[in-house]
Amino acid sequence: MNNIGRNYFDIGYMDTLAQGDSWLHQLDPRAKVITTLLFIMAVVSFGKYTIWAFIPFFLYPVFLIAAGGLPGGYLFKKVLLVSPFAILLGIFNPLLDREIFLLIGTIGISGGWVSFGSILLRFVLTVTGALLLVALTGFNPVCEALRKLGVPKPFVIQLMFFYRYLFVLTDEAQRMERARALRSFHSGFMKYRTFVSVLGHLLLRTLDRAERIYYAMCCRGFDGQIHRLTSMKSSLRDFSFVIIWLGLFSVFRIYNVPEELGGWVMRCFR
Repeated sequence: MNNIGRNYFDIGYMDTLAQGDSWLHQLDPRAKVITTLLFIMAVVSFGKYTIWAFIPFFLYPVFLIAAGGLPGGYLFKKVLLVSPFAILLGIFNPLLDREIFLLIGTIGISGGWVSFGSILLRFVLTVTGALLLVALTGFNPVCEALRKLGVPKPFVIQLMFFYRYLFVLTDEAQRMERARALRSFHSGFMKYRTFVSVLGHLLLRTLDRAERIYYAMCCRGFDGQIHRLTSMKSSLRDFSFVIIWLGLFSVFRIYNVPEELGGWVMRCFR
């Protein structure tokens, strides 16, 4: 199977992970959405030169992966797949900020490199948190939880359609790649002009199919409301999950835990 076919099944694999039976999967989606938002807000609220204070926040994704029985290697690959965006965002920091920020022995580290490392750590934490939310909940329940929490309904519907549109786009791309391979004896080389033409036809075919899908939904009574078979019900376990992690995030944000722990160890050995 070609790469497009593999990516097609890879997109749906996140929904497969959300069908797990761990206690994290069974939590109210609203509790997981709120906790993830609190986690992301705490991470991005640090200063641009923060490095060591991010270490305790890795407890959250590690706990979710372990307790939810999720494949850590798969999620790590997903983070690496989009990491070039974070690298591109901060790669010029060392050139713009050359003032020495700290010394490691006789080696001086500029503030640009420190801020670049801070951007990468924020990126890893926030993207991992978002991926874990989808892997433990599913995209549609996440959207429904956002609607229940007061996010405007048109935005939620567009978000859900965008996610489904990815499946339509990938399916059409797989068909066109298969047809091209059969007509070119599986040649992997594609000229630039051919690629541009294929890309344009792919967009047109995808829009046409998406429009047909929308008309079919309207014929079946779609009124802009996504109905779920199960209702969302909050329990004491959901509130406890949010409160406990809120407390931990607050401690991690207020206190530099690695620095405090290092100072305590140094005082013990004096």
